[in-house]
Amino acid sequence: MKSAVETLSPTRVKLTVEVPFDDLKPSLDTAYRKIGQQVRIKGFRPGKVPPRMIDQYVGRATVLEEAVNDALPKLYGAAVQENSVAILGQPEIEVTQFADGDQLVFTAEVEVRPDFDLPDYSNLPVTVDDAEATDQFAEEQLNALRERFATLKAAERAAQLGDYVSLDLAATIDGEPVEDASATNLSYEVGSDSLVRGLDDAIVGLSAGESREFETQLRAGDRGGENAQATVTVRSVKQKDMPELDDDFAQTASEFDTIDELRADLKARVERIGRMQQGVQARDRVLEVLLDRADLPIPEGVLADEIAYRKQSMEQQLAAAGMTKEQYADMENRTVEDIDTEIETNAAQAIKAQFLLDAIARKEELSVSEPELTDQIVRRARQAGMRADQYAHEVVNSGGLGSLMSELLRGKALAMLLESATITDASGRPVDLDELTEQFGAPEEAEDAEDAEDVGDTPADPTADGA
Repeated sequence: MKSAVETLSPTRVKLTVEVPFDDLKPSLDTAYRKIGQQVRIKGFRPGKVPPRMIDQYVGRATVLEEAVNDALPKLYGAAVQENSVAILGQPEIEVTQFADGDQLVFTAEVEVRPDFDLPDYSNLPVTVDDAEATDQFAEEQLNALRERFATLKAAERAAQLGDYVSLDLAATIDGEPVEDASATNLSYEVGSDSLVRGLDDAIVGLSAGESREFETQLRAGDRGGENAQATVTVRSVKQKDMPELDDDFAQTASEFDTIDELRADLKARVERIGRMQQGVQARDRVLEVLLDRADLPIPEGVLADEIAYRKQSMEQQLAAAGMTKEQYADMENRTVEDIDTEIETNAAQAIKAQFLLDAIARKEELSVSEPELTDQIVRRARQAGMRADQYAHEVVNSGGLGSLMSELLRGKALAMLLESATITDASGRPVDLDELTEQFGAPEEAEDAEDAEDVGDTPADPTADGA
């Protein structure tokens, strides 16, 4: 077998392979055996039909076609290995020459990992947010905690923003009721804009027992995106009764005896979360800096597949929530084109990041030890709620071990970038990543710790942004 490689673009090559007919004999034998098991010829048992009889019964051309189909994957793989081609995706194979007794010639066009010059990745400058919490920000968190302990009391007045109302809602399109947009005795916070469009404006100014009609555009359900005529009736109006910020409140809302102690603890927690966020930001932003320095082409097919995968995943998530992409875009005050552009940009950046981290891992000769692989399998199995041996078995059987190893190598390359990076906060002060790791663990562990933070006996962290 002879093979040659031609570069069509920085991300695509063309392999030309020439195979003497004699080299196809093993595949010819396989083809005869396979066809012999399928045909039924009087006087011969299945699998015992002579080749000459198969040629007469199904035709020599059929046997040759089966032989070529059997040989091509092996020959292509050998050509890839012989030319040290770093392939990506499936090839486009074309048989350009073949006849009985003559050589087989075929071409294979395939996308390849691009060659590029690695930028200098030592001492990358990274800026993260300040971790210190201002008194104003800490006070905002205290007020948020105060709202969690607010009670509702009847308001003998018209509804205002921030009130809670009990309401009836009905919507029609061309006189036909829309069940998805109807409710009875529903509790609703005025101003939350969580139901139909225009509802908040319609409620403000209504007292208990009053109604108002308004036009709206439905956001979800079978009629999502359509215009409708809606009617809201307010049954009752309640306002928040906020507790006083005093020692009694501190004892109710936390383990502290005084409001000053609660304030100090809140500020410390906000700063601790800020420090954890610095580690997570450093990990993300060091990669952003590297991406800005790198100039490398992206294989079109790989990018198209990644974009298609991300779009499909998003649509499945939206469908599970009963929404379309158009409805989601409208709710976010964006266009579908904006969302698609963001998906495409993120997909391109993700692919570039993989190529860069893979190249760094190769250059630095990074490797994954057996204990490191085992630790990762145990961790992922725990996250998936599976036994470690069961998870490992599934990874191996699905052919995912190589992908897992690649992920771990990229993680090591990224950790190496972080170790050598020069990290400062927005105020220009140096950030010691080793100190952060000692306090909060690796960036992934810091994210978990951040999610687990809470204040006093409250059910959730008041500093969380809900993202």
